Amino acid sequence: MTPSRAIGVAEGYEEAESEEEYFAAWQYLLNTGLCWTLQGWFGRMATRLLAEGHITASEPSESKENDHPPPHI
Repeated sequence: MTPSRAIGVAEGYEEAESEEEYFAAWQYLLNTGLCWTLQGWFGRMATRLLAEGHITASEPSESKENDHPPPHI
């Protein structure tokens, strides 16, 4: 998964091949911290998907420069 692909799938301008790929895109955005640096709805949606159990919290990747901790909820 690339940042561009994950964002495209999340926004819906690139079609996910399956429900698993859709959630994998969101998991990627969460794991890399990108969901906290993009428009606000990305973070809100990631928070919702976490609460619903579709994606899981994980430690940010040490190799990504865009890593940010999630905002205080």
